[in-house]
Amino acid sequence: MTFRKILVANRGEIAWRVMRTAKAMGYRTVAVHSDADKDAPHVAFADEAMRIGPPPVGESYLDVKRILYAARTSGADAVHPGYGFLSENDAFAAACEKMGLVFIGPPPAAIAAMGNKAAAKRRMIDAGVPCVPGYQGADQSDAALAKEARKVGLPVMVKAAAGGGGRGMRLVERDDDLLEAIRTARTEAESAFGSGELILEKAVVNARHVEIQVFADTHGNVIHLGERDCSVQRRHQKVIEEAPSPAVDAELRRRMGEAAVAAARTIGYRGAGTVEFLLGSDGAFYFLEMNTRLQVEHPVTEAITGLDLVEWQLRVARGETLPLAQDQVRLDGHAIEVRLYAEDPYAGFLPQTGRIDVWRPADGAGVRTDHGMKDGLVISPFYDPMIAKVIAHGSTREEARTRLSQALRDTIVLGPTTNRHFLIRLLGHPEFAAGKATTAFLGIHSFPAPDVSEAHWTLAASLLWQQSAARFPAPLRGWRNSNPEPTPIKLAVGDRERLLHIRPDDVANTNAPFYIDGNDIIVDLDGHTVRFQDRTYLPPASAQAGGDGKLRAPMDGRIVSIKVDAGEKVVRGQTLIVLEAMKIQHQLKAALDATVESIAVKEGQQVSNRTILVTMASSD
Repeated sequence: MTFRKILVANRGEIAWRVMRTAKAMGYRTVAVHSDADKDAPHVAFADEAMRIGPPPVGESYLDVKRILYAARTSGADAVHPGYGFLSENDAFAAACEKMGLVFIGPPPAAIAAMGNKAAAKRRMIDAGVPCVPGYQGADQSDAALAKEARKVGLPVMVKAAAGGGGRGMRLVERDDDLLEAIRTARTEAESAFGSGELILEKAVVNARHVEIQVFADTHGNVIHLGERDCSVQRRHQKVIEEAPSPAVDAELRRRMGEAAVAAARTIGYRGAGTVEFLLGSDGAFYFLEMNTRLQVEHPVTEAITGLDLVEWQLRVARGETLPLAQDQVRLDGHAIEVRLYAEDPYAGFLPQTGRIDVWRPADGAGVRTDHGMKDGLVISPFYDPMIAKVIAHGSTREEARTRLSQALRDTIVLGPTTNRHFLIRLLGHPEFAAGKATTAFLGIHSFPAPDVSEAHWTLAASLLWQQSAARFPAPLRGWRNSNPEPTPIKLAVGDRERLLHIRPDDVANTNAPFYIDGNDIIVDLDGHTVRFQDRTYLPPASAQAGGDGKLRAPMDGRIVSIKVDAGEKVVRGQTLIVLEAMKIQHQLKAALDATVESIAVKEGQQVSNRTILVTMASSD
């Protein structure tokens, strides 16, 4: 097949990444964007850009008709779906082909074959691919599922047959919890995927999540490019990925690779795909699912193979044979990737929104950062809050690990709270450093929020003093006719407030990334970024409902419901507002006993991060 212009039906880092390779191969590129993404770097990088609707994904990136209209209007003759959104939608792939567009991905039938976990597992069993013992039958009653779970034996995983990403999934370890887990998993699956069908799988304790990268062409060739270890996960979402796996030797790699190739062959696969397995501590491995697309973590495979997987996708899509045979694949060194998110890992991984004030990705030998960021870009509540993928490659695993840790320290991202400090801690944990981490890692080990160090307080105050020429009159900056006097600067972090006295000689060493945002100063020190509020010239805080008697939105989102009225007395921990952001509903609660003075929002209203929602007065 021939094509000249590729529309990338995605956004952010993956859209930009696909376009770089496509342009290098001589193709013209078309970006699509919602109103929220009109100023995004991937839009500016493309040869052409097409608006596809307002920010909600159902009216833009998931709207097949709008995507196809953009392709037809722009004259594109091929579509690359990236990952997520429509990448594993067989109806979209079929619609592209019906319209005469080359779909840069597997055939619609292959996507459909792996789109339902129950049907896919039955097919893998028939193909002789090792599968986790379980139940994937037609009887979906609570009683039948409970009976089959007891046959399988606890602990057992209850999983949505459609979809993924950890939704509609429950681990059941006690019989008393079984029925409730079945019911809640079904409800969540219906909400997320439109299907309440469930499967059951024996829980493989202390397993590793190991996946095999496969590639197939239209000439009958299917090979694998080694494995990736994605065991470090939270809520079944991957946090760290690496290649090769510390737990896989050459013989196990051969056997897992052969099983993955067999899985791809049996569904008539084409292009890039990933077959995911659970690897037990005894060396036994079991099929989990197949992702019929390019994976988020594909850069670690590129690093150790020296290949460009997007280039391979384009070559396969235009009918070429695979560039290498299985015995020509070489693995060199080790690579590790982390996902840098706008989220607070010390507050239940709460997604964060807001403007990226400063963005400076790390560079250096063996370091790669895939992103779609720039200064001033807003992390919106409409999309996944991933900022970037940071990847390091080294001749050994330890070299890759230390390079990645340093790259994260060198990465400057000021604005919303991120998981950068948390990632540095994970990479430095002795169990991960030793290559021993399993899928239980984050459940076993706790990572409490770090204290704000004395150095952070002093640095923030000193930086404010340095920047004070435009903020404070000269006499207030500590200068007298004789000797300099200390300048009082009052700072707060959450509920903590301190008065510091800064002298000129305290500001000699203030070489740190920082950003002043109104009355806030964001300071980055030793990989730990802290946002301080400058209260030097603010009136004293009232009794707290959020530090100053006000409940603020923790991120951009939509007000789903308001649980209180003006004049109502509330108690600490009572839900005041329900805010929906990134498809998750967040209960915003009172931080103390108080009386509601006023409510500044309405149900259905879209609000920005830090918007005042409710004002309260102490009931004391």
